[in-house]
Amino acid sequence: MRTVKAVGTVRAVGTVGATSAVWAVARAAVRRRKLQTGVIGVVVLVSTMTIVVALGLLDAASAPFDRAFAQQRGSQVTASFDAGRVSAAQLAATGHASGVTAVAGPFPEALATLDRTVVTHVPGPVTVVGRAGPGGSVDRVNLWAGRWAAGPGEVVFSSPPGILGEGTHAALGRQVVLSGVRFTVVGLASSVSESADAWVAPDRIAALHPESVQMLYRFAHAGTDAEVAADVRAVADAVPRGALTASESYLSLERRSESSPNAFVPFLMVFGILGLLVAVLIVGNVVSGAVVSGFRHIGMLKALGFTPNQVVAVYLVMVSAPALVGCALGVVLGDLTEQPLMEQLLGNGITGAYLADSVGLSAWVDIVALLGVPTLVLLAALAPSLRARGLPAARAVSAGSVQRGGRALRIQRALTGSRLPRSVSLGLGLPFARPGRSALTLAAVVLGVTTVTFSTGLAATVTAFGDAAEGGGAYQVVVNAGRADVGTTPPTHTDPQIQALLAALPGATQVTPSAYVPVRLAGAAQGLTLTAYRGTSSDLGTMVVRGRWFDGPGEVVVTPGFLNLHGLSVGDRLTLRTAGREERVTVVGESLSGDPDYLSTDWTTATALAPGVTGRQYLVKLAPGTSVDAYQRAVRAADPGLHPSAKETVNAASVTAVGSASVLTLLLGAVAALGVFNTVVLNTRERRRDLGVLKSIGMTPRQVTAMTVVSMAALGLVGGVVGVPLGVLAHALVLPLTGRGGGIDFPPSMRDVWHPAGLVLLVLSGVALAALGAFVPSRAAARLTIARVLHNE
Repeated sequence: MRTVKAVGTVRAVGTVGATSAVWAVARAAVRRRKLQTGVIGVVVLVSTMTIVVALGLLDAASAPFDRAFAQQRGSQVTASFDAGRVSAAQLAATGHASGVTAVAGPFPEALATLDRTVVTHVPGPVTVVGRAGPGGSVDRVNLWAGRWAAGPGEVVFSSPPGILGEGTHAALGRQVVLSGVRFTVVGLASSVSESADAWVAPDRIAALHPESVQMLYRFAHAGTDAEVAADVRAVADAVPRGALTASESYLSLERRSESSPNAFVPFLMVFGILGLLVAVLIVGNVVSGAVVSGFRHIGMLKALGFTPNQVVAVYLVMVSAPALVGCALGVVLGDLTEQPLMEQLLGNGITGAYLADSVGLSAWVDIVALLGVPTLVLLAALAPSLRARGLPAARAVSAGSVQRGGRALRIQRALTGSRLPRSVSLGLGLPFARPGRSALTLAAVVLGVTTVTFSTGLAATVTAFGDAAEGGGAYQVVVNAGRADVGTTPPTHTDPQIQALLAALPGATQVTPSAYVPVRLAGAAQGLTLTAYRGTSSDLGTMVVRGRWFDGPGEVVVTPGFLNLHGLSVGDRLTLRTAGREERVTVVGESLSGDPDYLSTDWTTATALAPGVTGRQYLVKLAPGTSVDAYQRAVRAADPGLHPSAKETVNAASVTAVGSASVLTLLLGAVAALGVFNTVVLNTRERRRDLGVLKSIGMTPRQVTAMTVVSMAALGLVGGVVGVPLGVLAHALVLPLTGRGGGIDFPPSMRDVWHPAGLVLLVLSGVALAALGAFVPSRAAARLTIARVLHNE
């Protein structure tokens, strides 16, 4: 019947031009082969969506800082000079130092003490610069709210665009005190160079007693740390010895701002590459099967006058139509998925929030997908189409009417003497009937199992990391003391009284006060936060991967990101500064992860830098069986100024990573299953005569289903055996890249996540994947009646 329809179609177009004939026949084939058309469209859609997300996030991870930096003419080196050791003429001379291409300054610079929270700045030391306006040849500050400070008592604070939402209006007009001098916030601005926390007019900064002068530089060569170091030396040589007191490289800012997305890109790219490979393999399989199953159709076309090139064109058009539709939909869905992921991954910290606001979707990603994916589909379709081109018409017309022998029959006969059920022995020989098609299907299953294995290892590692990052349940309640300067009710008890109060409530076994002290690292212009603990803190669940937890004054524990940004290691000494105070400390330990701008220390070290520090947050351990809700109610009843909350046990970054990996794994697993589905459909259509003969001699529908499922399950088993080692290898290669990109030092316990029982289950996942794809078409084949199968014989 289908052959008659095809001939009718050809006759209908026989009098029109060659191009119209090709288009008409290809369009008829698309309508007739609905199942194959749908498989191609879905495979291309899912694969294109995966590729767009992966490429888009890679672009977002590698380009946003560069774009923002170029737009604002950011400072490649922000330098501070001792105002007492250098003159204005000497500073001007640094603009002619070797390699300098642009310079801004000098700007008077003061380290002032802020009395209350303003936008992203908490009470403590802030860097204030005297600057006449936001423009200039270097570091063009983005004034995004209010106006620039010009009159007496006016100040502009640094804040990323839109980070506060409605709170922006509350910030403007706010009264603050900087080192005893009252100011009014008149504007909010953003510097991609993070050159200051606040700006005032140059003639108004004298009230803050500036002791430093800031200069901003751009250089001809500043692409690496070594080049920047050479540039800094050239500037330092142009001024008296010791005049240059601090310098900050833009490369450190770049690494800090992009650390979050860089952690996600490696594994997302693995999924993108796997998706691309699966798409190419399955499309090749589908098109090859379409050619083989359409041999009679090809013969009819050639018999009616279609040239070999027209036959190739028919099949290329036939596969291109659903591929183009799937590609277009995949690009749209990929863009919709990419944007929220980009905002989540980039919006990390002040610079990250600015980048998330300034960077959008890249047009080149969509262009590459729209042009590249259809090109790959055509290349995958070209080989089997060329095979159809050289097929003689007589052979094509007679295809399917002659009993086939070959490897499959020989293997099935060899298995006849075994004790295996006949349906199993016949099924094991089926993949050898079409070795090329079976090889493509096997490759898709291998990639599917590789994806499942990689995702499983990633989920185990990230879950263990998330549990460790949240303290592993070491404490159950966090109590924050309210503060009038941030609009919350302050407590009625003092700091020591609060600790005693919380410890006396039923169920509490340990209360550890903590506080955050803003500090500066000597030799660097950017601010840090010192997290101080009073009393026992080594049992609060912070994992130390190198060194140890601090146990006395002058010791700090830092994050991997801190060590990387500042070129330090465990055992190094550094100097921390506040307004008028400094303290030498030793790095005694490296934590598992954390913000690169945070350090942990004991209470004595914190009070040496900020004598008036008091507890702001209290970490409470509860006895087993104590109700967290009941303890929180008791805290609120004891003092309305105390605000308790249950300690989070789920790490947000871990949830994002595991969720993204799970979605992508399901997508690629579905694509691989579609490949198996298509193979079984083609096999059963080609072997309809054989199925009819087998059923006529007594094979039951259940045996037909078992034979077909076994044929694919065998490929699934081989795919599992090959795919699991590949997934383990991918995990071993990608995990270090993820750790370095995100500032995470994964310990061996988080890298070695494989167990024999789990590996066996992963191998069997290939069998499950293949059986799942084979079950539905095998059931359809089993329901065919003998009369229908042998109707055309």
